Amino acid sequence: MTDRRKNKTRSRLDLYFSVLDYWILVPVLLVATIGLFVLNRVLSSGYDGNGHTMFIKQAGAVMSGVMIAMILGALETPFLKIIAFIVYGSSVLLLVFVLVDSYSLVETTGADSWLRIPLIGSFQPSELAKVGMIMLSSYFLADIKSGKISKIRGLLIVGAIFAIPLELIRRQPDLGTILVIMFILFSMLYVYGLPYKYILLASSGGIALLPVVWAFILKPHQKNRILTFLYPGFSPSQAFHIEQAKIAIRAGGITGSNLDNTITVPVKESDFIYTAVAEQLGFIGTTVLVLLIFTYIVRSLILSSGTTDPALKYMSAGIAVMFGIHSVENLGMCVGIMPITGIPLPFVSLGGSSMIVNFFALGILLCISIEQNMTRKLGSLEFLD
Repeated sequence: MTDRRKNKTRSRLDLYFSVLDYWILVPVLLVATIGLFVLNRVLSSGYDGNGHTMFIKQAGAVMSGVMIAMILGALETPFLKIIAFIVYGSSVLLLVFVLVDSYSLVETTGADSWLRIPLIGSFQPSELAKVGMIMLSSYFLADIKSGKISKIRGLLIVGAIFAIPLELIRRQPDLGTILVIMFILFSMLYVYGLPYKYILLASSGGIALLPVVWAFILKPHQKNRILTFLYPGFSPSQAFHIEQAKIAIRAGGITGSNLDNTITVPVKESDFIYTAVAEQLGFIGTTVLVLLIFTYIVRSLILSSGTTDPALKYMSAGIAVMFGIHSVENLGMCVGIMPITGIPLPFVSLGGSSMIVNFFALGILLCISIEQNMTRKLGSLEFLD
């Protein structure tokens, strides 16, 4: 009896690993490994002796994230709907708590976006909110597509799903995260099939409101970042970030710098970690990193296009877009072709909350992919029979 149970467990594991999407998983694991390697180099000097502790926490977040992703991958896709409501509801409550708790990093980060959680440390609920919005809105978009609810009612619900966290994030304020969320929303609506004229109309309305946003919403440091991007040298402090980032990238050369004294780049361990990758591993290392990022994002988009379930299609597309816009903005910021927004590089930048949430999103992709591969495999077996 015991041998039979062991064989049954082994067969389930064999089946799980045979349908696992390695085109998504392996590139992400390699990106995370590169991130840990470079982060260890960055944290080994300075940081008031806390570098080792910070690295251990990051490595722990990676290992925890991998476990979460593998567990999610083993679930059946109907469970994702329950998880969607839990994640969205929890993230909204946490975003509310961010505004009323006594913990704030406004003086160092410019935004009150973090919670202080015992034993875990700081946690950024807006990272979780992105995934919650993507998951929950996907099911309502699918209901509109199937005719379960009217288009007007469904789109109003989807708008509300995004509007509530957006307003809470605006109060922090975190402009970079808001822009990412808006891009995700428009991308999901495009995949859903909303006519171009409505998307263009909404975009035009947003552009028309830019003067109002500039005058009444943006903080002085946010305005300085934008003006420095448009007019280099406008703000010496902001320009310093970009100039140092470019120096660090150049210092890496083809294979990486051998200098003991690395180039000083503000927040080099998180927002500007790409500069550390360039400095430590050179052009070859950054090329490998970009190709790996490109691989798992493209594979995620391919997964979305091949999924027959509308909700899962929109969900995988939203997650792929989230990874993509984060990567493009972070890399563009580091090389000076996009303004500084404080957006981390997925699976690379220092930050336990973003790391775990990214692996959580990866687990959702694996869950969708495994079901798709399982269906194909069972279908081929039935054909052979």
